[in-house]
Amino acid sequence: MDTDVLFAAVCAVPVLVMTIYYIGRRKRVSTLLFGSLTGLAALLILDRWGGYFNTELPLNIFNVCGSAVLGVPFVICLVILKIL
Repeated sequence: MDTDVLFAAVCAVPVLVMTIYYIGRRKRVSTLLFGSLTGLAALLILDRWGGYFNTELPLNIFNVCGSAVLGVPFVICLVILKIL
């Protein structure tokens, strides 16, 4: 199996789970916006001031899209992976 296909499949699973979560919510748009904005804010804070704590995360398309779709838990996972 090609690694690009495997990577796309692994990335598609959390996106599908979050899509189902947002569809099931009563206030879909506000929940989506709140999750996206808090995830992007956490990523921007770590990009700007993460160097002080040795957890600086770069702003690339994967990190921005992941934090916009999955929110703060995605950023926390990135920090844990950076520490390990």
